[in-house]
Amino acid sequence: MSVSAPQAADTRFGLDRRVHLPGPFALASGQSLMGLDIGYETYGTLAPDGRNAILICHALTGDQHVASLHPRTGKPGWWQRLVGAGKPIDPERHFIICANVLGGCSGSSGPGSIDPGTGFPYAMAFPVITISDMVEAQAALLDNLGVGTLMAVVGGSMGGMQALQWAVSHPDRVRSVVALATAARHSAQNIAFHEVGRQAIMADPAWAGGNYTADCQPVAGLAVARMAAHITYLSEQGLTARFGRRLQDREALGFGFDAEFQVESYLRHQGLAFVERFDANSYLYITRAMDYFDLAAPHDGVLAKAFSSAAKDFGTRFALVSFTTDWLYPTAESKRIVSALNAAGAAVSFCELESPHGHDAFLLEAPEMNRVVDGFLRAGA
Repeated sequence: MSVSAPQAADTRFGLDRRVHLPGPFALASGQSLMGLDIGYETYGTLAPDGRNAILICHALTGDQHVASLHPRTGKPGWWQRLVGAGKPIDPERHFIICANVLGGCSGSSGPGSIDPGTGFPYAMAFPVITISDMVEAQAALLDNLGVGTLMAVVGGSMGGMQALQWAVSHPDRVRSVVALATAARHSAQNIAFHEVGRQAIMADPAWAGGNYTADCQPVAGLAVARMAAHITYLSEQGLTARFGRRLQDREALGFGFDAEFQVESYLRHQGLAFVERFDANSYLYITRAMDYFDLAAPHDGVLAKAFSSAAKDFGTRFALVSFTTDWLYPTAESKRIVSALNAAGAAVSFCELESPHGHDAFLLEAPEMNRVVDGFLRAGA
């Protein structure tokens, strides 16, 4: 297989690209897009036999800037702890692809894109999407890049959902799956938290039914949505250790409603920083896609059936990792997937790691996770 993307040896600056793929692009809802835009980054070089390609799938608020400086915020890539020179996913050994998901706001088609039928942004006229739609968009990108079979699909949280969906939708194209801090379906509790965030956005007068402008966006609603979601990414243990009940820049209670506690100030900062890089309508669409996610549903509600082809026909290998203080996607969710994979006869390894950091542990300093991922990928190379 010929190399379809040039080398990017310096992982601080991946090859940030945009591609337009002609439509129609069919969606799970029965609707379609006339064309498909995808923002993506690549690192490393595709091997002549094409067997070193790794697709990284990002979480809800992530993007394609996995190991390079973010062009808008100037911050380091969101997974430089796992991706880079000498890391488990290394551009010296792997051809790495990371794409902004369908529905996103970093170069891929989403509610902020221009509707070719009207010449205006889609806004809420953009079709509702699913995790499987995101995977099909990634598959179209890989076809365009000349990448056939993937050495691995790797992702955490919503990225883990995409990785699992890849094994179900395209078992012939996936040799290995690494799914971290994730689940095979969204629980009622997860849906409830997402609904709080969506209602916060839609209750903001500036949302204007989704037809807001660049000069007047629902920043207050989006910030509150981010604050509520961010709480679910942490743990009580981590919050107590980091903030406790310590006051913010004062020695005594002020008996008011400004940010008196450090944890309040932290959440407000998270909300304000988020609105600078994310689109409110994209948040609505992506959270809804996660709520719809249920791998077992199309297979008579039996999760093992979903993995049957990957396990029996193609021998796809799986690695699942969970974290002790993750209450958003707790270890029980990973064990449910592992049980289904065992029932399907798949090759699967599972590890629960100690961490005080809650759901966000997969994004933070986690040397044990790196060792697990590195060993798994090397064993399947």
